[in-house]
Amino acid sequence: MHDIYSVVMVFLVSLVVASLVYKPILLFAKKYKIYDNPEERKFQRVPIPVMGGGVVFLGAVIGLQFYWFVRDCLPLIPLLIAMVVMLGVGIWDDIKDLSPYTKFIFEIIVVVLLALSTDGPVNNFHGLWGIYEISPWIAWPLTVIACVGIINAINMVDGIDGLSSGFCIMIFSSFSWLLFITQDYIHAAFGMAIVGGLVPFFIMNVFSHRSKMFIGDAGTMMLGIAICDFVMVIMRIDPITSIKHGEDYCIIAFLMAVSAVPIFDTIRVMFGRILRRRSPFRPDRSHLHHAFIAYGFHHLETSLLEIIINILIIFFWMALKYSHLPMEWQLYGVVAAGIAVSCGLYWILVSQRQKGNGGESTSVTTEDKGKS
Repeated sequence: MHDIYSVVMVFLVSLVVASLVYKPILLFAKKYKIYDNPEERKFQRVPIPVMGGGVVFLGAVIGLQFYWFVRDCLPLIPLLIAMVVMLGVGIWDDIKDLSPYTKFIFEIIVVVLLALSTDGPVNNFHGLWGIYEISPWIAWPLTVIACVGIINAINMVDGIDGLSSGFCIMIFSSFSWLLFITQDYIHAAFGMAIVGGLVPFFIMNVFSHRSKMFIGDAGTMMLGIAICDFVMVIMRIDPITSIKHGEDYCIIAFLMAVSAVPIFDTIRVMFGRILRRRSPFRPDRSHLHHAFIAYGFHHLETSLLEIIINILIIFFWMALKYSHLPMEWQLYGVVAAGIAVSCGLYWILVSQRQKGNGGESTSVTTEDKGKS
């Protein structure tokens, strides 16, 4: 019970700190002209400050300091360093607009160093397809590919107000819940500290006009590397010994369900770009949230709809799990749901939009890099 109160306290401290530092960071961004400037490819029509990642980071880190009085948080040092590095690279990108390949190299380096400084790559499938521990020659490429994919998935859904921050609130809340019940209180507390830092930013990003600020690549890359660390920690959990009725608990299916919409939407978009013989890293307006906006939904409506859809996929996985289906079928169910949403729902929205326009194509390939 004491740990529950401590985690709640960390969340509240982070929320208060993020609320207090929001205005100074906004003024700092305006003073030094750290803006996301309007272009034809973007949704906004005026320059918007782009230092929201700093708000979230300060809120989370200062909130964590209070938890340090309860437990030793030294195991989080490698993650905090990785977050600082990604925050710096993201700010550099927000100011200078780095090439996707430069960011890609930084992401690989930071992921490798983060894995090396903790417990190495993810090397256990916990019985999925009868696979347990795997060779480092397989574990390292899988870990790097998965983590870089996660970072880019969070970055690529950062296109409308509240979407990436809303997804991250849901993801870190889910991770903290699982880590708390498996008694990893340090990561559970830090996950809720990040949520506490995100909530004030989300509110200001969505509902404020005069004080609006984007989270920017700095924020999405920082949050992406944090998600990667949590994924690696969760993948090292032994569900049989750590979770009640964990013998049929598919950790991979859980992780995929929690971030299903960003992951599968990013995979669909990147394959679509490749099929059109374009760089998979070249921005366009083929994401699911672009289809919602083109159909007539507002930013907040779109963000809430996508988050609710993702929560429904989590409940779908829970239904499969508590039906005592094998781990493989839990994973297949989540993959099918993710594909149905990312491909099926996108196709329905675009098709209905085309019918409303008398059959004219509404496929948009104009580059877009709007921040949320």
